[in-house]
Amino acid sequence: MAYSTQAPPDSPLATANAAVGKYRWTICGLVFFATTINYLDRAVISLLKPYLEKAFNWNAGDYANIEIAFKLAYAAGMVGVGRVIDRLGTKLGYALSTALWSLAAMGHAIVSSTFGFGVARAFLGVTEAGNFPAAIKTVAEWFPQRERALATGIFNSGANVGAIVAPLSVPLIAEQLGWQWAFIITGALGFLWLVLWQVMYTPPAENKRLSKAEFDYINADIPAGLPAEGVTEEKPKASWGTLLGFRQTWAFVVGKFLTDPIWWFYLFWLPDFLGKQYGLKGTDIALPVAAVYVLSSIGSVGGGYLPLSFMKRGMPAFQARKRAMLLIAFCVFPIVFAQWLGGMNMWLAVLVIGVAAAAHQAWSANIFTTVSDMFPKRAVGSVTGIGGMAGGLGGIALTALVQKRMFVHFESIGQIDKAYYIMFFICGAAYLLAWVLMFSLVPRMEPIKLDDE
Repeated sequence: MAYSTQAPPDSPLATANAAVGKYRWTICGLVFFATTINYLDRAVISLLKPYLEKAFNWNAGDYANIEIAFKLAYAAGMVGVGRVIDRLGTKLGYALSTALWSLAAMGHAIVSSTFGFGVARAFLGVTEAGNFPAAIKTVAEWFPQRERALATGIFNSGANVGAIVAPLSVPLIAEQLGWQWAFIITGALGFLWLVLWQVMYTPPAENKRLSKAEFDYINADIPAGLPAEGVTEEKPKASWGTLLGFRQTWAFVVGKFLTDPIWWFYLFWLPDFLGKQYGLKGTDIALPVAAVYVLSSIGSVGGGYLPLSFMKRGMPAFQARKRAMLLIAFCVFPIVFAQWLGGMNMWLAVLVIGVAAAAHQAWSANIFTTVSDMFPKRAVGSVTGIGGMAGGLGGIALTALVQKRMFVHFESIGQIDKAYYIMFFICGAAYLLAWVLMFSLVPRMEPIKLDDE
């Protein structure tokens, strides 16, 4: 059954209660599951690095090149994937992306050379680029403004769950069945998700499981200055040229460029750090890596709730988001002391890295939500894609200009700890710099109204 896209004036957000319905959270659960699989598939290689180094005689430079291949392809995928998802719609776009990245993940098992791994990672990067534009678009369509950061924090915690499951399962699979089966088994999970998605997802305006009360609740607080949009949108999609003309787009781009590479660093280099600094290997790495991502999951959900708690006290949504992101940025800074603390006890380093990773996920829940705060729903996928591309390019720049040169150099002279000192300082400073630049570009809430509206 389809409903009107304009919420009636007598159904304000504040009056919502349990009678409204909770199906939107089921959809959030599906997006959480997809994000879990997405990060599980991309994290596998970092845990198989010791096995692959032995099999293919890799050094730090070879691994960095493979990592760059993934990030370059991910950034390239982001160039168009947001617009593709805006054009195809959330259901088909998300399903297509998941099917392709699952095939790419499984394809690693048949690779027999270092070059082949670069190709496989590139294909995985292009196809995995679809997850976040589709996920953010789903949240924009299924949640009112005040709940979007919380919903984003919940689904984004799937990234942490994927990173937790990986160290607990991948080394064990590799030990028992061989590294190829680790890629096959984790990649196959995407096809299980596809079945659930096809059965349970239809757009809100067409969804028979969604009550009219919940539909009206979802659409009750369309931000001032934005049109009331339904899920079935017939207006033309905004061009990249148009979107890049807005300071709001550039604020998102800058924030992603500076902070996404830090998460890539945790994901691809944390097992290596624990191995090189503390001599951990194989399944020994599982517990400290899992601990970091357990903290990240808490941060993701907590970061989504933080601006909501400010809004409940009467603070406007954008101001609440801005304040929350500043507090989160300060929470990352103690990571600069990770090496010093780790000299006393490894678990102190794990703790401070875990807090920083949690703060990143809290930041991520909020920076993604700034897009749906300021842009019409029909442009959300495209703007998210632009920012995702910027994040990928930032990751490439960090790996090529800092990690690849620096890590190879310091490893060659037996001083790898100095490389990590420098990297942790970069991690600690990135978010504060991003916050200053973002909110200099957009100091107040300024919703975008496209020319044809």
